[in-house]
Amino acid sequence: MPRTVTVGLDGTPASLAAAEWAAREALLRELPLRLVHAWPWQPYLYSPLTGVHAPPPESDVRRRQQWAERMPREAAETLAQRHPGLRITVDQVDEQPVTALLEAAHDAHPLVLGSHGLSALGGYLVGSVAFGVLARTERPVVLVRAGSAAGGERRTASAESLRRSVVLGLDLRTPADALIEYAFDAAARRAANLRVVHAWHLLPYCVRGATVGPGATAGLAMTKQRLLTEILMTWREKFPGVDVCPQALLGKVGSHLVNAARDAELVVVGRGSHSSSGPRIGPVTHAVLQHAQAPVAVVPHA
Repeated sequence: MPRTVTVGLDGTPASLAAAEWAAREALLRELPLRLVHAWPWQPYLYSPLTGVHAPPPESDVRRRQQWAERMPREAAETLAQRHPGLRITVDQVDEQPVTALLEAAHDAHPLVLGSHGLSALGGYLVGSVAFGVLARTERPVVLVRAGSAAGGERRTASAESLRRSVVLGLDLRTPADALIEYAFDAAARRAANLRVVHAWHLLPYCVRGATVGPGATAGLAMTKQRLLTEILMTWREKFPGVDVCPQALLGKVGSHLVNAARDAELVVVGRGSHSSSGPRIGPVTHAVLQHAQAPVAVVPHA
C-alpha cells in the first residue's frame, strides 16, 4: 500500500482536531490523507444483571451503523472543502481500534491520533486507544488535543507575529538518528526554526558537596552546550535551511519542553524500547503528553 498520512477517526473533538492537523501534514508531505474509522461489529451485548449475552435493540444497531457510515464521510467532505486538491480516502474497518490502527500505522507517515489524556499510573499506558497504539507501534505517532492549535494555526495577532518553531527534546545519552531526523525534516517542511532542548541537573552528591559553586555549574553548562552543538553539526549540514537553536538548560526537561511548546508548531520527543514490565513511555514524554498544548510527535527508536 502506498504511503499516506493516516488519522484515526472516531468522531470525538480530539479526533476531528487530529484530522485537521493530518490534512495539513499531508499537504506538506505531498501525500494522500487516509481516514480510518474502526468499529468492531458486536452482535451481542453482555448484561451483568442477567449474566447472559443478548442482542441489542435493532433500532440501536441501525442508528450506530448509520452514524458509523456518515461520520467519516462527512469529515472527509469537510476536509476536502477546506483543503482543495487534497487526496482523501476513507476506510471503515471491522476490528478493535488499537488493532486496526496498528495495522494502519505500517504505511502511515505519520499516524495521527486525537489525545484524550494519560493515566498517572507511573507512566503506564492504560485505557486510551491512542496510548495503546503509541505503546506498541514502531512508527512515528502524532497526538493532537482538541482545542489545541491543531494545524499550527495562530489564534492571536501577537502570536501571528512569531516565527514558526519546532521543538525537539534530546537526551545526549541517546541522540537517536530517527528522532533528530524527524525533527529537522518537520522544521524544514514548515520553514520553521528548530529549538533543540536538552535539560540536565546536578547529581545528588554534587548538590551536597561544598565545592560546587557558580563556576562549577557554569563549566558543566558549557560542556553540555558543546556536546549538544557537536551532535547537531551533521544534521545542520544535511538541512542547511533550518535555523537551529540548541539549548542545554539546568532543570527538568519535561518542564522546559512544556514551556517551549507554548508557541510551537510541533514538539518532537522519543520513545525508547519497551521495558521488561511491558509497554510504557518515559517520564519526559509522559509529562509532555500530559501538559503540552501543541501537537506532539512521538518517534520510536532503539
